[in-house]
Amino acid sequence: MTYKIVQSPIGEFIAGTTPRGCCLFEFYDRGGLDKIKARILKRYRLEMITGSDPVLDQAEDEIREYFEERRQTFSVSLDIKGTPFEKSVWDQLMRIPYGETRSYGAIAAMLGKAGAARAVGRANGANYIPVIIPCHRVIEANGNLRGFGGGLWRKQYLLDLEKRSRSGAMRMVSEEALLV
Repeated sequence: MTYKIVQSPIGEFIAGTTPRGCCLFEFYDRGGLDKIKARILKRYRLEMITGSDPVLDQAEDEIREYFEERRQTFSVSLDIKGTPFEKSVWDQLMRIPYGETRSYGAIAAMLGKAGAARAVGRANGANYIPVIIPCHRVIEANGNLRGFGGGLWRKQYLLDLEKRSRSGAMRMVSEEALLV
């Protein structure tokens, strides 16, 4: 796997790709490089080598655009490995619209697994591609923030960024409608 460090307003990420796509976009301080390398070796059976490639560059460009509030969805190809349940949760996460949230229980219900909110939380925690697979959009049913590998302050930052960006885009659409 090819990897590099990517800067962002909320800290450094370790971004990595395989020939199939982006498989890692993890917060650097979520265990540090050695711990992340061990997790990648276990899940992908690949060594991590510093470098760059077109998919890695695309992921870096897209994350920069996201933080600049110029991107709401990601198109970089992904190489996702996990259990069938984890993959089903991650698929649901990618369906949550930008600027919106869902509860752990709601995700479980969408999967036909009512009562599996904790399992959804564990699958969120196993996501190696936060932000791109937007696990930050999952909150408690009462609206409180809970669990995020990058820390709750980052989760709040991401939710605020999306809310601000979305309301700005909606305001622009409304102003354009008035001009017509």
